[in-house]
This record gives sequence, C-alpha cells and structure tokens, in this order.
Amino acid sequence: MNIRLVRVDDLLGMQACNLQNLPENYTLRYYMYHALTWPQLSYVAEEDGKIVGYILAKMDGREEDVPDDDEAHGHVTSISVLRSYRRLGLAKRLMLQSQEAMATVYKASYVSLHVRKSNRAALGLYRDTLGFTVRDIEKGYYADGEDAYAMRLSLKDLAR
Repeated sequence: MNIRLVRVDDLLGMQACNLQNLPENYTLRYYMYHALTWPQLSYVAEEDGKIVGYILAKMDGREEDVPDDDEAHGHVTSISVLRSYRRLGLAKRLMLQSQEAMATVYKASYVSLHVRKSNRAALGLYRDTLGFTVRDIEKGYYADGEDAYAMRLSLKDLAR
C-alpha cells in the first residue's frame, strides 16, 4: 500500500472513494481547489494504481468564534477509506502524514475536524488513537441535520 501526495489525476479516484463511503460529497472543483492551494496537505492511499483512500485537508487562519485564536491551523475537510481496505491503519497513516505537513510546512499550531456524533469508528480513531479532543458540539452541522463533534489536536510537538 502506497501513501503519497495527491496529484491532479487522482481527483476522480478520490471523488469515487468519497461517493462510495460518505454522505457528504464534493465537486471536482472543490478537490482541485484543495490540491492546488495546499498541495502538501492532501494524500492518497493507492494499491496497484487504484485510489483506496484519501485525506483532503487545508489551512485556516483564526477561528471566528474563538476570540483569542489568531493561530494558523490545519483542518481535515474529508477522509475516506474504501470498506475493503479498512482496519489496515490507512486512515491513521493518512492523518499522520497530513498533520506532519501542517506542522512543518505551514507551522500550524493545531488541526481541527468535524465528525458525525454517530460515527463511532471515526471517533475511536480521532480520540483514542490520535489524541483529538472534543471542543464543541455543532448542532445540525450536516445536511441531514445530524450534529457534529468539533475536534482539535495540538501540533505543537510536531512543529520544527
């Protein structure tokens, strides 16, 4: 299994992976925007040239709803691994690659993400394996009305 930076020719494979797994879907333009604006932050997992997982990430400035927050930080927009490739550690590897780049390339002080309250597998990865903490609950965050946990992980130990 190969983990590498996203290339423009990966975008259709990433979108296909997203469509198979997640109810939140994005246009190709949105994937392209991430890949071209923050080229060091998004990665794919591939096997025999097939995209089997990806992480789509970006950088943000200060958080509008946090008065004292003026730190640059990363944000995981989307992460997905095809069902037949789950429980192999791919999501963890994708997250760690992106987090390292956020800290070293962009000097991000932390990374944030949103996760459905019902997504127990993702919560286990983020909280128990990677060390994220829940910062807030965003009511009705998803299009279907489900709430999201807003989570955060400090990257200060990764910064160089």
